[in-house]
Amino acid sequence: MKLLAAVLLVLLLVPLAWAGHELTFYPAFYPQEINVRWVAPRAAGPLLLKNALHAYAGADPLAGVPNEKVKYVESLRGWVVLTFAKPSGPAEARCAAGISIVRALGARAPFVPHPWPVTPYHDDYVQQWDLAQRARERSAGTAPRVRASGALAAALTAAGVSVSPSADATVEEITLPSLLAGVETRMAGWEGPPWVKEGWFQAWLLESPALPPAAREAAEETFRRRSEGAPLPAAARINLERRLVGQATAGCERVVLGYTVRREALNDDYNEGVENIAVDSQAGVASPMFLRTVKLKDFPWNGWLHVGAEGGARAAWNPVAGFTDPAGRAVWAAVGDPALLLDPDNARLIPNRARPQAIEEAGEVPADALVPAGGELKPAGAGVAAKQKIVYRVLFSKLHDGQKMTAADILYPYAFVSRWGVSGARAYDPEVDRATARLRQALAAVQVVRVDTEVRLVDDQQLLYQVALAEVYLKSAVDPRYAAAIAPPWSPIGWDVLALMEQAVGRGLGAFSEREAKRRGVPWLDLVRDKKTGAALAGLVADFERRAWVPDALRGLVTPEQARERWRALREFHRRTGHFLVTAGAYQVGRVTAESATLPVFRDFTYPLGVGSFDQYALPVRAYVRGVERRGDKLIVQADVENVEKAGRSVKIVREPFTPRPPGEATRELLTAHWMVVGPGDEVVAVGASRDVQGGRLVVDLAGRVKPGAYRVVLALALNGNLVNPEVKVVSYRAGD
Repeated sequence: MKLLAAVLLVLLLVPLAWAGHELTFYPAFYPQEINVRWVAPRAAGPLLLKNALHAYAGADPLAGVPNEKVKYVESLRGWVVLTFAKPSGPAEARCAAGISIVRALGARAPFVPHPWPVTPYHDDYVQQWDLAQRARERSAGTAPRVRASGALAAALTAAGVSVSPSADATVEEITLPSLLAGVETRMAGWEGPPWVKEGWFQAWLLESPALPPAAREAAEETFRRRSEGAPLPAAARINLERRLVGQATAGCERVVLGYTVRREALNDDYNEGVENIAVDSQAGVASPMFLRTVKLKDFPWNGWLHVGAEGGARAAWNPVAGFTDPAGRAVWAAVGDPALLLDPDNARLIPNRARPQAIEEAGEVPADALVPAGGELKPAGAGVAAKQKIVYRVLFSKLHDGQKMTAADILYPYAFVSRWGVSGARAYDPEVDRATARLRQALAAVQVVRVDTEVRLVDDQQLLYQVALAEVYLKSAVDPRYAAAIAPPWSPIGWDVLALMEQAVGRGLGAFSEREAKRRGVPWLDLVRDKKTGAALAGLVADFERRAWVPDALRGLVTPEQARERWRALREFHRRTGHFLVTAGAYQVGRVTAESATLPVFRDFTYPLGVGSFDQYALPVRAYVRGVERRGDKLIVQADVENVEKAGRSVKIVREPFTPRPPGEATRELLTAHWMVVGPGDEVVAVGASRDVQGGRLVVDLAGRVKPGAYRVVLALALNGNLVNPEVKVVSYRAGD
């Protein structure tokens, strides 16, 4: 078997040599093939132990039994809450009831006690830390009779809490995936909302369903100001977020008892395990970043990665409103390629295929920019105004069928959502409407200015890339932290595949979303596994090739000859592979069975990202506050940091005093002190982040930041942007002394 693997590796390396020279740049990511298997936890355990699985996205397959070949990674799973169906009496009594249940459970609690919806797995936890501590100080009351099931019911009963199916209060776990199911977007390369990982937003989703009408109305106004209002100074924005969470929790109609942690298994075998791992603090293993960093220990690069996903592959495989179950998300994480990625260790957005270069004030939109309306892309003409312009470099590549991406591929999705996302229109899907509402509300116009050929020198060879310069115009100004994610000019699927899906849905062959498929009594559109639908799609493609059909929105952007070539390539791709899921991602769909999908790498030299592109996010390390002293208006912070020590295939995390690296040696983001100054009435008066290092110490300079008076400074350190489970330090500070 090892000999066969070596032979296959040599055969794979041959096309990656250029004129007899092997290059040091290889497109796509470490594994040469990913196998995704949907399997129950009990069946996944033996597969991990015999190295047939390298990672498992789901419940612990070993049921808590330790094994030296398996290590675990943690991420936020959800919250345990006490919800009152008919709240009455003072809010304090309901709050106290939650405290009493947590105290009664004690060490039996199958969750981490934490009386606040913003958790240490949210990067804005530092900005809510003092409010969480205040919630901990509440007095306990009388534990109510509750409804509960499973492990929670068993723990509550053992703790002496009365559990009854007729109780008006319920103790339950609300998982993060279920919370985000109605708001998260993974549509054709657009992901969002941009604050989807932030604690204030998730707290609102968690608490708002339990609010009575009057309280909900007041909190909704705060939520609208935060999510739809004009950009605010940092302190004002944080105060708004704190107010929103405070309003949502004030009545204790739903009391947060704590949060749960997802522990996912990885194969840590010395020879055949995996390493170089980035796991998202909330999505865990089932995140695009995991597949962009992970590599097998027995290959410097390449190798066959086997990933397990809990549950069956029930959801349809289409890139508009499919891939919604764990198996589908794992497949799409490899095959798709979003415009921007989420940082695994905080809530920031990482440029991927659409890279923002500038965010500027805008005035009148250029007359030749395109305005999406009614499924068309029409020139703006004169008099179209915009408040903000985002300039992007868009990294093109070949699609899996060998076709080169063009401007039409990144423009057509705007026409698509203007057709299928407008309620009342003949062509409509409520999931497209929901997923693109913010985009359609904000977008004024889009323009591809030009497409350049850029040269990358690798050793003594030249690699050529097509890079589009695109401008997106927004009707109103958006916080610069989020503006680039509102309507980026990108989709990993070509215009022809998107148009083919439209035609299929329009002809009653299926529906984009599960909800609409059920309403209309048609199949949930699947481009890969539904052979009957595939045969019908093949007939459409043959007809489109014969007619050189161009969608109305692309007339003037795509010639009939170009369209015929696209349809011909798509028809030939289907003949070879048996499916129509063509993307510009790093992996493509290969063999699919009832239990698994094989995803071969797409090592085409037009793919702009290579092995190691996201290594800075692997092996997250933390920083700690050792001490703080005041020198005038400055806080001098002494820090400890974690460093990674490698010995062969073993990795050790070592904590040691912070020592600045010499210039030019830093490969990760610098050590940063995140700070917040809180005044009377819990008002945030100043906030910031400092990387100023003097004499081996971080310096937070508060001169001129606040008026004379007494304050609390909340501090936390981040190394390489890692804000997961930060150590928080509070320092008393009196300005004007």
